[in-house]
Amino acid sequence: MIGADWNRLEVEATVADYFEMLDKELRGLEYNKAEHRRHLTKLLRNRSHGAIERKHQNISAVLIELGFPYIAGYKPLKNYQQLLYDVAESRLESNPSLIDTVRLQVLKPAKVPNVDDILSSLVDPPSHQPNERSKKEEEIKKPPIKSSRDFLAREARNHSLGEAGEKFVIEFERARLIQEGNERLASKVEHVAVTQGDSTGFDILSFDITGRERFIEVKTTSYGSLIPFYVTRNEVAVSRKTASNYYLYRLFLFRRDPKFFIKKGSLDESFDIIPTQYMAKVY
Repeated sequence: MIGADWNRLEVEATVADYFEMLDKELRGLEYNKAEHRRHLTKLLRNRSHGAIERKHQNISAVLIELGFPYIAGYKPLKNYQQLLYDVAESRLESNPSLIDTVRLQVLKPAKVPNVDDILSSLVDPPSHQPNERSKKEEEIKKPPIKSSRDFLAREARNHSLGEAGEKFVIEFERARLIQEGNERLASKVEHVAVTQGDSTGFDILSFDITGRERFIEVKTTSYGSLIPFYVTRNEVAVSRKTASNYYLYRLFLFRRDPKFFIKKGSLDESFDIIPTQYMAKVY
């Protein structure tokens, strides 16, 4: 049956397995992905481990669409079937304990984590993902996310988490400049989100080793590197105007094992910017 469409029983078993792993990951418990795959193959119709992993990646993509965190080790993969979306949505709606776990996490106050070597927190950015949607994905019926269930948006509004991320980046920038031999510039790194407010369109003023200004916008999540983030119209405008000096620092896995990647330039050149709301004026 290799290559055949997945039936409901297979999809339900795979989604159940994924949610079991996700629950453990969110609660900080250990689990073995390979062991889960071996167990799952017994419930499926001659599916390879690669096929199972791709289906798990599809579930990650569905969860992002539902405003929910995914398993960090399963990179979201689009082009999934309607059946998978429906089963995953139903499974999530019927799992109040998992929802409560995430609800508490996204609202929890954050502090700057201690790391042994903050300079090692910088990693390469994720590989580019084409944003073209397949015909299959375009045909999938996706009801609007309930605002009370869009936990990715709620995490993005967690001021404590955002501020802790900014302070982490300030520590990194100072350590970077000191390592490069410029303590004078390190002492001039400024938390402009605090000293000047949000109108600047970026959070931190830092410098390259030459003294060239670096305008840094920080976005922080406790979850995977491919979790979408929110930007304001002002941030996009400033990134366009100052593209040669503008840097987006995307922090992820912040509460567990903080890492981040950097994208330089205009935000709409580096990311797929999607309008999420409209203003209606009375006329």
